[in-house]
Amino acid sequence: MLRAGGRWLAETVSPAGWLLLGAAVLGLTAALLWGWAEAWVAAAIATALLVVCVPFLLGRHDYAIRLTLDRDRVIAGSEVTGELDVTNRGGRAALPVLLDIPVGEGLVEAHIPLLRADAEHREHITIAATRRGVIPVGPMTISRGDPLGILRREQAWPEVQTIYVHPVTTPIPSTSAGLMRDLEGAATSKIVDSDLAFHAIRDYLPGDSRRHVHWKSTAKTGQLMVRQYEETRRSRIAVVLDLDAARYTSDDEFELAVSAAASLALQAVRDGREVLITTSAEIPEHSLGIVHSIRELPTLTPRAMLDGMSELDASVLVMPLEQVARMTAQSSPHVSMVFAVTGSLQPVERLRATAVAFPSDVAVIAVRCEPGAEPTLRSARELRVITIGMLHDLGQLMARGAAS
Repeated sequence: MLRAGGRWLAETVSPAGWLLLGAAVLGLTAALLWGWAEAWVAAAIATALLVVCVPFLLGRHDYAIRLTLDRDRVIAGSEVTGELDVTNRGGRAALPVLLDIPVGEGLVEAHIPLLRADAEHREHITIAATRRGVIPVGPMTISRGDPLGILRREQAWPEVQTIYVHPVTTPIPSTSAGLMRDLEGAATSKIVDSDLAFHAIRDYLPGDSRRHVHWKSTAKTGQLMVRQYEETRRSRIAVVLDLDAARYTSDDEFELAVSAAASLALQAVRDGREVLITTSAEIPEHSLGIVHSIRELPTLTPRAMLDGMSELDASVLVMPLEQVARMTAQSSPHVSMVFAVTGSLQPVERLRATAVAFPSDVAVIAVRCEPGAEPTLRSARELRVITIGMLHDLGQLMARGAAS
C-alpha cells in the first residue's frame, strides 16, 4: 500500500510540485519555531497553489482509443498515415485533453475536443519515415493536470505498433548477380561417387553402392564397374555487410551500403536462390577482439530479409570485415559467390584479406560505397572491386561485369 502510494506521488507530483510542497513545510516550520511572518506567507501561498491544483486531477476519462495505420512496412523516404478514433464511453461529457503518441524518438500530439457521452472524434495523423529503421508507435497517453504543471496524471494505452522502414533498393539483373543459370548447379573438379554430372566409369570397390553399378560395362569387362561423378554445386550467394562505423565517412554512406547489400540479396531471394546475409554481431566493449560472433539475417522471404535490414546499425563495437568473412566461410563452406559490402575507408589490403578467407573457387566481389564517386569496376587476382557513387550504379556495373 505504501509502495503504491509512493509510486502514485512520484508519477503525479512534478518537480515544481515538490518544490511547492517543500516551501510549504519549511515555511510552516520556520513560522512555528521563530514566528516569522514571511514564513507564514510563503507557506500559505504554497499550500493554496497545491490545493487549487488538486481539482484538475479529479474524475477520470473513459475513452476507447484505436490507432489504425495504413501499413506497417514502407520504404525509406515515404510516409505512413493513420486514423485515430476516440470514443467517450463515459456517461458524462469529457473535457478537452491532449493525447501523446510516441513515434520513435519523437512525439505526435493529438488534441481531443470536448466529447459528450458516446460521442466520437476522428483525426488523421501522418508519420514521416524518412530514414531506414524500426519505428515503435505507442504507448499512447492522455495527460491531465493544472495549467501550472504542478500536478499531473497520465492514463496510458499500452499497445505498441511497429513500423519497419525498409532500405531503398535498386533492380539487379539476375544473370549479372552471380546466379547460376542451370538449376542443377555448376560442375566442379571434385570427383564424388554420387551426384548429377557424370564423369567416368571405374572398377568396383568394396563399399560402393550397387545403385551406381554400370551394367553394360560390367557385362563387357566381366567385372563390376561403377559410375563416377563430378560434384555439382548449387548457386549459393553470401552477402557480407560491414557494420564497422570506422569504415564509413557518414551516415549516408552507411545507408548506401545497406541499400546495396539489400538490393543484391533481394534479387537473389526473388529468384529463388539460396542466400546468406551475415554481419558482425555487437561485441561488448570489454570483450572486443576476444569474442567473435556473427549474425545471420533471415532470407526466407523478401519481407523477412528487408525487416532484418531495417534493424541494422553501424557501430564501433563490431568485428572487422575480414573476420566476419572468415567466420562466414567456416559456417557456410558451400557458397559459390560472395559480395562484401563496405565503405570508402576500407583499405584494399583488408579487402584482399576478405577474399582470401574463402576458397579459391569462390568468386568474391567487393562493393565499396562512396557517395558522389565515379562508378568503377576493377579486377584483381583475388577479387573484383566495384565502387559505386549512387545506388543505381550497382545494377549497371553488375551487368557490365557479367558481360566481361
